[in-house]
Amino acid sequence: MYRFQVSAFTQTGESIAVVGSTPQLGQWDVRKCLHLRTSGDRYPLWWADIEIEVDSPSEPSDRQTIEYKYVLIGSDGSVKWESWGRNRWVPIESDNIIVDDGWFGHVQPWPYGYLKQPITKTPVSKDSEGLKIVVIGSSVALGCSAWLLKGWARRLEQALHEKYGHQLVNLSELGANVSRTIDRFPLVVAPEQPDVVIIALSLGNEGLAKCPPHERKAVQRRFERGLQQLVKMTKELGAIPILGGLYPHEDYSQEHHQLLWDTHNRMLNWGVPVLDWLAALDNGEGRWKPGISFDQAHPNTAGHRLMYAAIDLSLFEIDKNELAKEKELSQQKQEVAIYRDDWGFQIFACPDEKSLRIVNTSKSRYTISPAWEELQTVLQSQAGLMPGVYIAKNAQKGTLPFFSVQENGTIETTLDISPGSELEYSAAFNFLSATNSESLYYDGHLALLKESDRTLCIINESDHEYNIHPMWKEVRSALKGMPTGVYDDPLYPDEPFRTMMIGAKGLESRVKVPPKSSVLFEYKCKLSDISRVAIIPLGDRCAARMLLYKMQYDGPAFPFDLTRTTNLGDVADIIETGFHDMWNPAFLHYDREAGRIYHSKWTGLSFAHEVEETDDPINNMYPVYERMRVRYTARAERFWYTLKNCDKALFIRTGVTNRGYVIDLMNKLESKCQGKPFRVLLISQQASNEFSNLPNVLHYNLEFNPDRMYEDLGYWMHCTDVMRGILEYLGVSSKNLFWCPPNPPKDEAQK
Repeated sequence: MYRFQVSAFTQTGESIAVVGSTPQLGQWDVRKCLHLRTSGDRYPLWWADIEIEVDSPSEPSDRQTIEYKYVLIGSDGSVKWESWGRNRWVPIESDNIIVDDGWFGHVQPWPYGYLKQPITKTPVSKDSEGLKIVVIGSSVALGCSAWLLKGWARRLEQALHEKYGHQLVNLSELGANVSRTIDRFPLVVAPEQPDVVIIALSLGNEGLAKCPPHERKAVQRRFERGLQQLVKMTKELGAIPILGGLYPHEDYSQEHHQLLWDTHNRMLNWGVPVLDWLAALDNGEGRWKPGISFDQAHPNTAGHRLMYAAIDLSLFEIDKNELAKEKELSQQKQEVAIYRDDWGFQIFACPDEKSLRIVNTSKSRYTISPAWEELQTVLQSQAGLMPGVYIAKNAQKGTLPFFSVQENGTIETTLDISPGSELEYSAAFNFLSATNSESLYYDGHLALLKESDRTLCIINESDHEYNIHPMWKEVRSALKGMPTGVYDDPLYPDEPFRTMMIGAKGLESRVKVPPKSSVLFEYKCKLSDISRVAIIPLGDRCAARMLLYKMQYDGPAFPFDLTRTTNLGDVADIIETGFHDMWNPAFLHYDREAGRIYHSKWTGLSFAHEVEETDDPINNMYPVYERMRVRYTARAERFWYTLKNCDKALFIRTGVTNRGYVIDLMNKLESKCQGKPFRVLLISQQASNEFSNLPNVLHYNLEFNPDRMYEDLGYWMHCTDVMRGILEYLGVSSKNLFWCPPNPPKDEAQK
């Protein structure tokens, strides 16, 4: 029984049929074609089960085949052949085969079929004199798209058993990538106790073909680091690693092609045997040579044959006694001295471990920099460093705890080595291993690693600074994996944005991590041990919001951030009434000439950023009102949540006002703060004695003009520096700033 199946999109009343060279297939008479069926849950797949009767071959070598094509039968009985030219064909050699013909109209040069019930393999004998070889890879390693799954690995299995008596176990998995394979490795490979492990993965399963252009190098780096980790894991088992080579993809472009060959060439320099498939399969543009692929990602039978033919079987001519010696050596750290001078400065490399040990017993400080050509040449030729970040295992205060390695294997970070110090740096992928730390978050650029309940390591392998903040939902949530508290950088505690606050909901502060770096955060104290200050702008215009933005002290918006409130009395009244009428349509009207929305209850209140280009505010204000309702409801909730959960509040008001309004505001804020400490910072071009002797009121005779800021970046930055100085004077910094979450819990956001 053969099951023929093909995918085809059809219209109502249309169907798919097959006609071919045997009586069961109508002997090419379309009137005798065999109709296929489909179903709602399997469409567009069509299939039919067919008993194939063939004559007995006169010679054992005479393999019989049948030829056929699919046709589309119209609702009116018309017939459309899927293509002209060559026919589809399958060999007749077994029973209960599913013939997968891909898509209607795309006639494959080689058939693809597999047994309905896979053959149960005999377990590998432990007493076998040959080696035990494990293949761990993806669908291509499983033989997908080759006839009866007789792909390169199956052919290799047969050849190695016949030639050397080796046994091959294929543990590959459909769709596997490096991350999935690293997770599976200790569960499926280690128990086999292999002598050799073939790691056969592809850039295609990492998403290289489909990812945005700016992510391609990150995908490439993640793949290479994953392969390096799998090589290391193989050696730790005492087995010999062999890398399956790369192969094309029909969706690759010229840039993909360049990345493909860059990775291929680096793999050849890792000191690990590579099954070199790329030259045999690549058409020179990153895609498959004609006639050797089944679809975009998989070789057909001919392609698998080429892959097998490219394998040098002598790689597997390994004596068991020699392998035993290799296993003993693999358990030892193979460190090599690569540089030494006459004054006590030495560098040792461990290429297998991807680590570098730097020893300075001299009385002088050494600086490793890209300009030290002699040392960089030695590193490039002997250290075996991989591109990416290397992290110090025993960093000391005042010493940079990381360095970055370029694509050519040289160090691009300037590194000062103090007298009498010894430092060991290890590749970031070693830290990403689950045996060393728990990965809380990893996107190919940024890694958050929980090393213990008191220690968090952040690795940034990208070319830009990472600004990690509570509005980044995935990262905020990931940090719930750390105990709540305050963490800081013990090596550089005075650096801004090096204090991390973690609450029950995850990250509650902004943290910055430089490009190509690693920062360690250690538990310092409980959140309740510090007094966190919330900065809450009270309007006039958006100047305060703009300055906080440049200082990177800004979080999600509060109600007055993007409004104009010329009257401080309105602000006090809005707060006292709980913001309820602030976005009430009954009080809002649009002025076409001014392009603003004005408020009739609080006449000093207006909005300039609520009407969007697609709106028609003259004829239909409903979309604007609804958008304002959603926005300002959320902003009001943040206001009350912040007031409730901060330890101290600093309200900032810009613009001219008078003493009476300020006294009124202070009385109403005191009622809302319910005993919580707060201050009001007034910034306006008027005499400060207007507000003298008002408790908790501080005035600066300054002007921060937002219109001028937009026009003049230099003025904007000057104002930002002034504001930063004021906040520092008031004791507010990134170390004690309260950050409001973008979506505070509803039960905690009520006034």
